Amino acid sequence: MDAKSSRGAFAVLIGANLIYATAYAAARVAMGGVPPATLAFMRLLIAGLALLPFVSVAGAPLSRRDFWSVAGMGVVGLGAAFWLSNLGISLSSATDAALLIVIEPVSLMLLGPALLGERLSRREAAGAALAMAGSVLVVVNGVPGISAGLLPHWRGDLILALSGVAFAAYSLFGRPALSGADAGRVTVLSIFWGAAAVFPLAAREWISGQRPAWTGTSIGATLYLALAVTAFGFYLWNWALARIEASRAAIFLTSQPILGALLGVLWLKERATVFTLAGGALIVAGLIAAFWPTREVRAPGEVELAG
Repeated sequence: MDAKSSRGAFAVLIGANLIYATAYAAARVAMGGVPPATLAFMRLLIAGLALLPFVSVAGAPLSRRDFWSVAGMGVVGLGAAFWLSNLGISLSSATDAALLIVIEPVSLMLLGPALLGERLSRREAAGAALAMAGSVLVVVNGVPGISAGLLPHWRGDLILALSGVAFAAYSLFGRPALSGADAGRVTVLSIFWGAAAVFPLAAREWISGQRPAWTGTSIGATLYLALAVTAFGFYLWNWALARIEASRAAIFLTSQPILGALLGVLWLKERATVFTLAGGALIVAGLIAAFWPTREVRAPGEVELAG
């Protein structure tokens, strides 16, 4: 890939993660009236229907490999991930959800080389380590005292950690499929797979009496999650993932904790601490260290990101 395309993909990844960083608070607001599985189903169904007029799902049939890859993206990376995330937030907090998303990039960095044959250069690995250290600083700041802030929510936080692994599966399944299929088509098909997977759980909620209480606030939050975060955000992610290896794209996910903290400062007037600022500086330094254009010669098998 040439340097210009790489920089474009990196900018798109930053934009996608900025959108993702708003999802946890929006989900918390939506679940004030909508049960977790129902919210996941509605979010996916609306997103899929919204993208259909703009994306053609017709065309040559997917290969057997791509078919099962897209199914895995939807069932595990969307359906299970959204349900687990919503359930975890309902038992924990939106703040913990935003912070524990660091499980996703860790999973991608660890599993990407083994499952996809991708590897980071020494420079990229060093940048990833800096960015991860910054994320940890932000997380520690967000869970003061650890035992006082984390343990009371341990069930919800454990579920949120599992959702992070499930979200990582979206990219691990998606990278092979996106190498030979249109990003928009893959996005829509994976979204409908996710909606089909989570529908039985939403039906179970309905039968058990856990039915949505639609209000202006819950409707607005659900539509935002469906249209902005899922339809637009995941299309951006897949567009970039078709051009960037999953293990490299994962480094950008470390920006979500600091982006979430910045949104809290700017929108909710929350106080930025020294840990927030230090963590943000490390994340920015890590991204610059990993991806700033150079003319260095790479070892055989590594991808040249800049000319």
